[in-house]
Amino acid sequence: MVLKKQTSPTSSPVKITVSSGSGSRSMGITSPSPRLSLSNNPNSPLSINRPNRSSTGGNRYSSKDQTIESEQVSYTVHIPPTPDHQISIDHQNPKRSFISGTIFSGGFNSVTRGHVVEVSTDVSAELLKSSLVCGMKGCDEKSIKDKCECGFSICKDCYYDCVVTGGGHCPGCKELYRDVNDDGTTDDDGERSEGEDKALPLPSIADFKMDRRLSVVKSFKAQHQQQDFDHTRWLFETKGTYGYGNALWPKDGYAGGSAGNGFDEHPPDFGERGRRPLTRKVPVSAAILSPYRLLVVMRLAALGLFLTWRIRHPNHEAIWLWAMSTTCELWFAFSWFLDQLPKLCPVNRVTDLSVLKERFESPNLRNPKGRSDLPGIDVFVSTADPEKEPPLVTANTILSILAVDYPVEKIACYLSDDGGALLTFEALAETASFARIWVPFCRKHNIEPRNPEAYFGKKRDFLKNKVRLDFVRERRRVKREYDEFKVRINSLPESIRRRSDAYNAHEELRAKKNQMESGGDVSELVKVPKATWMTDGAHWPGTWASSESDHSRGDHAGIIQAMLAPPNAEPVIGVEADGENLIDTTEVDIRLPMLVYVSREKRPNYDHNKKAGAMNALVRTSAIMSNGPFILNLDCDHYIYNSLALREGMCFMLDRGGDRICYVQFPQRFEGIDPNDRYANHNTVFFDVSMRALDGLQGPMYVGTGCIFRRTALYGFSPSRTTEHHGWFGRTKTKLFLRKRKATKQELDDEMALPLNNYMDDDADIESLLLPRRFGNSTSLAASIPIAEYQGRLLQDVGHHGRPAGSLAVPREPLDAATVAEAISAISCFYEDKTEWGKRVGWIYGSVTEDVVTGYRMHNRGWRSVYCVTKRDAFRGTAPINLTDRLHQVLRWATGSVEIFFSRNNALFASNRMKFLQRVAYFNVGMYPFTSLFLMIYCILPTLSLFTGQFIVQSLSVTFLILLLAITITLCMLALLEIKWSGITLEDWWRNEQFWLIGGTSAHPAAVLQGLLKVIAGVDISFTLTSKSGTPEDGEDEFADLYIVKWSFLMVPPITIMMVNMIAIAVGVARTMYSMYPQWSKLIGGVFFSFWVLSHLYPFAKGLMGRRGKVPTIVFVWSGLLSIIISLLWVYISPPSGKQDYMKFQFP
Repeated sequence: MVLKKQTSPTSSPVKITVSSGSGSRSMGITSPSPRLSLSNNPNSPLSINRPNRSSTGGNRYSSKDQTIESEQVSYTVHIPPTPDHQISIDHQNPKRSFISGTIFSGGFNSVTRGHVVEVSTDVSAELLKSSLVCGMKGCDEKSIKDKCECGFSICKDCYYDCVVTGGGHCPGCKELYRDVNDDGTTDDDGERSEGEDKALPLPSIADFKMDRRLSVVKSFKAQHQQQDFDHTRWLFETKGTYGYGNALWPKDGYAGGSAGNGFDEHPPDFGERGRRPLTRKVPVSAAILSPYRLLVVMRLAALGLFLTWRIRHPNHEAIWLWAMSTTCELWFAFSWFLDQLPKLCPVNRVTDLSVLKERFESPNLRNPKGRSDLPGIDVFVSTADPEKEPPLVTANTILSILAVDYPVEKIACYLSDDGGALLTFEALAETASFARIWVPFCRKHNIEPRNPEAYFGKKRDFLKNKVRLDFVRERRRVKREYDEFKVRINSLPESIRRRSDAYNAHEELRAKKNQMESGGDVSELVKVPKATWMTDGAHWPGTWASSESDHSRGDHAGIIQAMLAPPNAEPVIGVEADGENLIDTTEVDIRLPMLVYVSREKRPNYDHNKKAGAMNALVRTSAIMSNGPFILNLDCDHYIYNSLALREGMCFMLDRGGDRICYVQFPQRFEGIDPNDRYANHNTVFFDVSMRALDGLQGPMYVGTGCIFRRTALYGFSPSRTTEHHGWFGRTKTKLFLRKRKATKQELDDEMALPLNNYMDDDADIESLLLPRRFGNSTSLAASIPIAEYQGRLLQDVGHHGRPAGSLAVPREPLDAATVAEAISAISCFYEDKTEWGKRVGWIYGSVTEDVVTGYRMHNRGWRSVYCVTKRDAFRGTAPINLTDRLHQVLRWATGSVEIFFSRNNALFASNRMKFLQRVAYFNVGMYPFTSLFLMIYCILPTLSLFTGQFIVQSLSVTFLILLLAITITLCMLALLEIKWSGITLEDWWRNEQFWLIGGTSAHPAAVLQGLLKVIAGVDISFTLTSKSGTPEDGEDEFADLYIVKWSFLMVPPITIMMVNMIAIAVGVARTMYSMYPQWSKLIGGVFFSFWVLSHLYPFAKGLMGRRGKVPTIVFVWSGLLSIIISLLWVYISPPSGKQDYMKFQFP
């Protein structure tokens, strides 16, 4: 691996010609090397003119060069003149200073602008020139690099003169050059050029007979590479040090004659490397799973006998009570069966990260330098409102992504700000600045977790396993810097307000002055829009604090800003600690991943499809700018807790059979939950029981965050091979290979499958013509599809039609202004018109739970998914601990399930490619809210029983009690076995049962009502964003939100059920005591079921009481008085039969 020191080369100019009307304007801008993949989008007609290099580096401002005839277009690119700004020199990546310092904005029928906002002038032109030319007097030749540690610049000829005549000593430090021997000769006996030091060329891609349309992946500089690979010449240039069986790597072993060369171990077995699996499936122990399945059968039999007995023994004295209870019990049995059936095949999975590193990051014949051959990952973070989602929370999530343990050049992070807020933009800029300190610190000291708020806030010993002597000192410095960073973030709202007020006041004075100079009426009020201003005195193109036309939440331009440009391909080593550098980074790679701010365009009268639309905008933007074959999406409050999480997820994608995996879902883990988990926020029964069980079928559901997608699966393509299930319960299986040479037109309409290599037919051309209709008119986006598909393939020695090893070790294409301008057009509000975005491509529209629908569509096309449970939690986030917020969250989920039930996404209409049990699981997703209707009736039945003195059965017979006991015991035993194989606790299981009834009597009925209104009356459903809890200040209660009571209509049904059950118990007891012939069996049965309801509603009642120890006394007084009054009224209305004088009370 070649390590590069920080350098500051000049940028080569690129001409962007912009057509508008009948004229053309040319603008030279600072940009990296030219790209060959330019946009042909008719809405963004950008073309590149490549002028010759000049010594001045080119003019980067607007200039009128020529006039040509062109068609009228909607998009132009305009770089405003900024003569006070100089060329930025980025220490990390100087060639991309223009891109990382420019805001690109635009949209439908608006100008695409590039506004330079942040330019550095720390490095002078003289210093830049001196580092590029020879330092010897009288010589101005180009210098060569890394000849001496002192950094003295010297050209090739002067270097040889020093070696021959100067004894091999450096003119700068007078020390011996490191590649010069004591006898004055060099190790290589002649220096190789920098071009020869690069990765050796791979065999021609033509040798692999790639598909001519969708599967050929070449570097944009491939035309400069030789086409054929000369193995003999390659061995000669590398001096035979690579390959088994050459002069320095004898087949006879190392012990005999190779010790002198420093080899003292046997050569690695390259064949064994490809055979070792990256993942293993660990089945649940048969000692647990077999009794578990047997108990399911036993309980099913007990339920059948119980329901049969109930139907055959009606209560003729209260037939209405018997009918309601029996109907509810039949539905509960059906619902339990749907929930239990997919849990019969749970599995666990483990990964082997050492094999991943050996296979993709170790030197081999095709990758001699051992560059990372891992595919790229684009990370999406979504936010919408900085008031409900604090910028500091989002900033910590971004920092954990930038510091993840994955090749830096393979990571790109995109933040979607759906609110277009300047606060989020400037907070991200501050985050990018602090990342230059935080990320090297994490890499140097192996910090976990890499979220600074979580790391500095943990109460464990931070010195554990730390051995570097400078750790304490550097940690103290970084902690102080982070505290200052938090203060800057917290002060941003006030800073933006004051700045905007000052600029607006200045604009008002200027407008008033212009009015006076023009002779206007001085008394007339001058209207100046209250704009929001950036730090450089320009209008913010997004949302303003005071909503104006083109600057409100639903009406603003699209914005893209590359906060951190793509890094170099080679590691960049830092410098020693000094006044400007807080930590010593001489042994640390200081590169940072690409970081991009994206705010899609919004206009009135356009349906922007909430979060799903924002995610699809990120998919298109990332495809044009970085095009990682895999995508990780995270909520703004879910940060990476395990820096190796991405590697663990990629183990599944790159292992044998990984080409059939559409996504890898990680469990959601939460912080900030009260110790008792009052409202089951951890949801461990779902994440550790249900999801593990689904992993044994076709895979877990997509739950909205913490998921690594295969990009081509998001594009709506079908897997290369899948299985169809026919017959009873899908027992007959048929293998399908979807990439075939010939296909009917109907198959082309139904399938979106990338064809296999070496197939050249008319069907491929027909499908290529369908791409604009499916993906829009961006040719750059269409061209990125085969590249993403190829880069996401398995290696050739692992799977069929794989890619050769080392094919992803080449540097990534540089980012230029033409690419960003093309991305601006892809996030415009009209781009998705007449395309399949949201219908088949990307996140699916039409449901508030777009995550479940998106995962269902992928499974329905035959893809598989995998559940990755890591030893150390992969991600952690926050959850609403307030009762009202939690109920509204459950309401949104349940409403989405009702929408799924009444849509074409109902599992009843699933294809044969979905397994039967997987279909049952998805069907249950749409069915479970309807259980609430029967649950509410069943919770009222005990009160009716106690009020009327009747019961659901005519008499408590022995058969009834035995069957009821069998059902209860089998349920408890099933719960214990689930606890055993899933690792949850009994308390977790009980909390889940409690909140099942709380949600079933509050949020779920409301969801059913809203869903029916949408289906029948077309009433649209809207939800407010769930507030994310910020970081508690010192002295504040971490669980303060838990005790806040926010009234909501969702609380009415549970409160009613609690009150009537408590009153019914009092009435039932009074009735039985006053009765001449008390029926204690019916009283005990009614009271038992009432206590069953109240015990489940206990957390809800506790949430209504507020903070512990501060319950208002009036609550108890009124509750008691109300219960007594209603009880006495019932006794007065229906007095007990008979006459008992000893119970009669009379005043004297």
